[in-house]
Amino acid sequence: MPPTRNGKRAAPRARKPAGVPARRGEIRRRTSETQIDVVVALDGNGRADVKTPYGFLDHMLGAVAKHGLFDLTVRAAGDVHVDGHHTVEDVGICLGLAFRDALGDKAGLVRFGHAVVPLDEALAEVTIDFSGRAAFFWRVALPGERVGDFDATLAREFFGGFAAKAECNLHVDLRQAENLHHALEAIFKAFARAADQASSLDPRRRGDVPSTKGTLTK
Repeated sequence: MPPTRNGKRAAPRARKPAGVPARRGEIRRRTSETQIDVVVALDGNGRADVKTPYGFLDHMLGAVAKHGLFDLTVRAAGDVHVDGHHTVEDVGICLGLAFRDALGDKAGLVRFGHAVVPLDEALAEVTIDFSGRAAFFWRVALPGERVGDFDATLAREFFGGFAAKAECNLHVDLRQAENLHHALEAIFKAFARAADQASSLDPRRRGDVPSTKGTLTK
């Protein structure tokens, strides 16, 4: 633990109070186009075990785990001989379903998360509300088309799939960028930080659902 200014060591922020069941989601999706398996533990340590057809997507999902402190396992295969659209979108869909499963009834949830993350010249902003309602806004002008063999336009499909199935409001804004790799990595890292904040538990709520309606599930 890092020392504080007065030399004393500060306790780490508790993600899950003692006695609360493990918040874990597991999704297995099989279609004629893709075969996807995703397991996520929200109260993890940032461990990633990811294998998709795209090295860059593996790198980005590893960053989501690392910077969101999620334990994440992903196995993905699909009809990439057609193109990567089905596979990348379905990974986002499955990750969203896994989050929704892991969040459960959302009792005690912080619910809202926001992060602004720089990567050299790139600056990305992501805001999340695990509201039980799907809404997705992508205000991103990418400075390029491909990173290696990864079609950069598919990042939008990934996050749109996540928002639809996690049933969250997800706003993604790229404030500035000159390098495509930096732009996408800043977005994924901002998403990780915002999702970490929004999926954390607030001990002051003592199990109360953060909504005046009394529910955040349908």
